[in-house]
Amino acid sequence: MNTDSEEREDEMLALHSIFGAEEEFVRKEPSAAGEIRVSVELPAGFTVSLTEGETVRQYEILFLPPLLLTFELPEDYPSSSPPSFTLTSSWLTRSQLSALGSQLADLYQATGGAVVLFSWVQFLREDALGFLDIRDRLDLSSVDCKSNHPPFVESDGTGREDFLKEGDVAASSSSSGELDLSGQGAASLPLLLRQSPQSKHRTVPGDVSPTPSQALLSELLIYDAAQRQRAFANTVFDCGVCFVGWLGSECVQLHECGHVFCQSCLSEFCKMQITEGNIRGVSCPEASCESCPTPAQVQSLVGEELFGRYDRLLLQSTLDLMPDVTYCPRRTCGSPVILEKSGTAGLCSVCGFAFCVACKKTYHGAEGCRPKGSLKELIEMDAHEDNLDLPQSQEGLTALSDDYLSGSEQRRSLLQSRYGRRVMKIFLPDILSEDWIVSNSKSCPHCYTKIEKNGGCNKMTCSRCRQNFCWLCLTRLTGRDYSGHFQDSACSIFQYDF
Repeated sequence: MNTDSEEREDEMLALHSIFGAEEEFVRKEPSAAGEIRVSVELPAGFTVSLTEGETVRQYEILFLPPLLLTFELPEDYPSSSPPSFTLTSSWLTRSQLSALGSQLADLYQATGGAVVLFSWVQFLREDALGFLDIRDRLDLSSVDCKSNHPPFVESDGTGREDFLKEGDVAASSSSSGELDLSGQGAASLPLLLRQSPQSKHRTVPGDVSPTPSQALLSELLIYDAAQRQRAFANTVFDCGVCFVGWLGSECVQLHECGHVFCQSCLSEFCKMQITEGNIRGVSCPEASCESCPTPAQVQSLVGEELFGRYDRLLLQSTLDLMPDVTYCPRRTCGSPVILEKSGTAGLCSVCGFAFCVACKKTYHGAEGCRPKGSLKELIEMDAHEDNLDLPQSQEGLTALSDDYLSGSEQRRSLLQSRYGRRVMKIFLPDILSEDWIVSNSKSCPHCYTKIEKNGGCNKMTCSRCRQNFCWLCLTRLTGRDYSGHFQDSACSIFQYDF
């Protein structure tokens, strides 16, 4: 084996050792040839942009599709002849590739007959953008002036370069396909830009095909998103709940805030909130962060059954905050009904029940509604009309309920015969429930939902509309710094008498 042969073999083994583990290098046996996929290093804040008329679309990216360097080493390489190579890219122009090809040839001449492939890779990876004067932005606006295949330059290493014709590119293995989302292939324009001769001039009414620059922009963004996800999956993160380090493949990152949690912790957190009906609580577990996971993330975390409940409760919560929506008063229906501004009539589109929006009874036309009052007052009115002597005090009603609930079957029958079965089983519990709610709760100053305070400080958050307010004076608290209210008023945040 001569010296050239030994150096070629050593170089191929070195390339396989350096790049083979990441599948960036593929050797073509048995000849001294192969392919190297070179991912260009991008500076911080690098963007791709596309100008369409007066509109400029600009996106920050971290990854560009790799350059494909296909090479073959002659018998007298490296002592006398340079490698023959082709260079392929979907996002560089032919003139830019030509400049890179000439620079690769110059790098070989500068070595004085030494192996050069690793130096080529280093140059393409670290210095190619600077050499082409691409600093922090790649402008795709001129792509529409190019042909619809990847720029492709071929060289025998002497500085003589040839651009392949369209037919040659189609037959070349280096223009073989679509974007490889795994990062293991040279990128070309998407298949949607390729047409068979039969369909080349065929148009579909209303079908607007993207321009080459639009297609390339889409390709670059898809590749960047896939590589970001790949990098995330291989990075270790500390969960913000259990504070244990996890691989990104076992974590979830919230898109709005970027906070990362392990799947187990975030799954249990979301399941607990949905099970308890606290839909607004399905948010970022990080303190003071109001970001929420996407519906797709929630579905993957809690499963189909709980996600169905989440979806229903989220819709109901949204409808509850809409002033022009009420619900069908039929207990067997309860469907949402959109109110008409012109009158008090409501018509359920599900069960067909026509009702009065004011009193929730069957629609009574122009006649006035039944006198308004509390549930207790209405029930007592019914009892008076039926000549029933229900106790008038809270203590008396409570004693009557306790007597009924703890009494024997004979005692219950006696009470039912005296006051009526409907009063003892339905009306009396409703009266006591209303009295308890009045005595033990206050209304949210924003949406008027009844809220019970069973401990903690006097800074409250409504579970329905998420309004912050003071429990003592019901003042709405705005902003994250609510301490000023408790310092500048008679209210104390640590006063527990309620």
